[in-house]
Amino acid sequence: MPWKDALLDALALLSPVDCAGCGARDRSLCPSCRATLAPEPTPRQTPGGLTVITALRYEGIVRRVILAFKEQHRTNVAAALAAALRPAIDRATGASSAAPIERVAVPTSRSAYRRRGYDPVALLVRRAASRPARVLVPARRTAHQKSLGVQGRRENLTGAFAARGSLTSRRFVVVDDVLTTGATLDEAARALRQAGGEVLAGATLAFTPRWSAFRDIPPAEDYGWAKGAQ
Repeated sequence: MPWKDALLDALALLSPVDCAGCGARDRSLCPSCRATLAPEPTPRQTPGGLTVITALRYEGIVRRVILAFKEQHRTNVAAALAAALRPAIDRATGASSAAPIERVAVPTSRSAYRRRGYDPVALLVRRAASRPARVLVPARRTAHQKSLGVQGRRENLTGAFAARGSLTSRRFVVVDDVLTTGATLDEAARALRQAGGEVLAGATLAFTPRWSAFRDIPPAEDYGWAKGAQ
């Protein structure tokens, strides 16, 4: 809209900024890069059997914008990323009319929170859906995942999360930023279930195409909440 462009131009004069995706001047996210964030909610499945709805492919512009948000304090792109995540959360939540379904953001480590000053996933969940349920906490220190393979990531995260208390009769969708091997979401789901919670599905902003530890689910296949708790 013309008035919105004019407002952005005025704000750019007061606080110069570059596009988080391509570096173009005077926009936190230029129209071209914003267009790459159009979500395509797709069901996939982790090695642990959790159905996860992913919104975007973690590559190119999408990858750069997410990294800018997480590692460069570019919280000015949070609204655009939350808009992409919202359909994935909605699809993961489904149309159940039973007990309320709570969204749980996979908790960030204490060191990452101190370094950033915010929890990226919790911030996106608040913008995309509602205040996330604060029911999971880091249970122990873990190594950085980037240098680990599929099995190494799973072993590194075993027992990494714990519930704050009993979750009996509560139902959850687990939310994370990027689905890579599925180890993080599987561990979060384990911790929730161990505390008595029912985990219906997961949702992520993006998935990493180069990893094949999870499989796509045909669109017609029922999700976990249609079959019963996983």
